[in-house]
Amino acid sequence: MIDQPVLTFLEKLAKNNNRDWFASHKEEFSEQEKKVKAFFRAVQSELSKMDQIEGHHLMRIYRDIRFSKDKTPYKARFSGSFSRATAARRGSYYLSIQPGNSFIGGGFYGPNTDDLKRIRQEFEMDSSEMRTILSDPVFKSFYGELQGEELKTAPRGFDATHPSIDLIRKKQFYFVHPFSDEEVCAKDFNQKVGQGLQLLLPYFDYMSSVLTTNSNGESIL
Repeated sequence: MIDQPVLTFLEKLAKNNNRDWFASHKEEFSEQEKKVKAFFRAVQSELSKMDQIEGHHLMRIYRDIRFSKDKTPYKARFSGSFSRATAARRGSYYLSIQPGNSFIGGGFYGPNTDDLKRIRQEFEMDSSEMRTILSDPVFKSFYGELQGEELKTAPRGFDATHPSIDLIRKKQFYFVHPFSDEEVCAKDFNQKVGQGLQLLLPYFDYMSSVLTTNSNGESIL
């Protein structure tokens, strides 16, 4: 489980985000990182009960500051993703642990040009299945609205008056659910994460069916 010392370390790192402090607290970092790694393995085990998971990736604590205005060298969070197995299953689950800003979620944060075009084409032809997912009471109460950047107007080649223009304008398609620090440190947090991510499965399966077929519904795999 994630306990208070994990969050306490991240709080101290946020206040002392420099190499000298981190070097003097490297042992403490390693101790907390071990707990987080074990937690990610437990979450993967939960996810594997309901989906085929290829593996998980815990992001490095070190920031790439070469092209960033923010020169703080470390991320004051532990975060990572869980990838679905095989080319037929698209999308990935995400978990981030940060004092006051922990959350789970998943979706398509940066779809490539071809994927984005294909998603928009599907919404143009028929968005009813996506609407059903978005309006499901349990899903909506947990995740709320579809998140992501969007264009101010219609993308090139699409009708600005189309009934599904609200979806077609989107450039990203993901969902997020926050957790309080108290929830993160609770004994059942692993189960809550698994249950919350499981709600994304119908969405992932729908998007996978879209992104593995052409506009005629023929498989491209």
